Amino acid sequence: MSYDYVKDGAEIYRQSFATIEAECDLDCLPEALRHVAVRMIHASGQIDLLDDLAWSDGLVTSATTALQHGAPILCDSRMVASGIIRSRLPHHNDILCFLGDPRLDDLAARLGTTKTAAAVELWRPHLAGSIVAIGNAPTALFHLLEILQQEPALKPATVLGIPVGFIGAAESKRALADSTLGLDYLVVHGRRGGSAVSVAAINALCGTDGRTG
Repeated sequence: MSYDYVKDGAEIYRQSFATIEAECDLDCLPEALRHVAVRMIHASGQIDLLDDLAWSDGLVTSATTALQHGAPILCDSRMVASGIIRSRLPHHNDILCFLGDPRLDDLAARLGTTKTAAAVELWRPHLAGSIVAIGNAPTALFHLLEILQQEPALKPATVLGIPVGFIGAAESKRALADSTLGLDYLVVHGRRGGSAVSVAAINALCGTDGRTG
């Protein structure tokens, strides 16, 4: 049995983005953010993701400037870290994820939190001026905000707060958007988010188009 479907990768790619542009009202976005939003929609397969997108005015400028100056990218999960296209980073930027670090069991127990949130503690030496990409754990985003309230000097250049889930995800993203810390941020409000959407945002901000070829 054979099926009638598009087999050419470039054509699949072209039709996908043509569909997004046809079905989605991108005029509500700043010009610089459209590239990022389109790739996030493509990664999720959800046109209405745009309805939940929120950002600070300086997001794209702060993120791209930091990346071009070699800022590290701090990731809350290995899935996020592994999805970033390293060959297209503008300045051979370090991609850091501390899950699996042998210190995490004791640190999480001492802090009374998840290992993913405890790993944020290990970001401290790298946080100032960094790009933060949180695509999985609301506890990591909450703990990041707690750290920055204690030490504002550790302020990252940009926080992509896109954790997914039913417990704490919507609340953590609202806390980021409502923060008075002066952070440049990008969020997808509500329960939606995840690694693929976060990676799409990072790759778009790095100037990539999401393709590996």
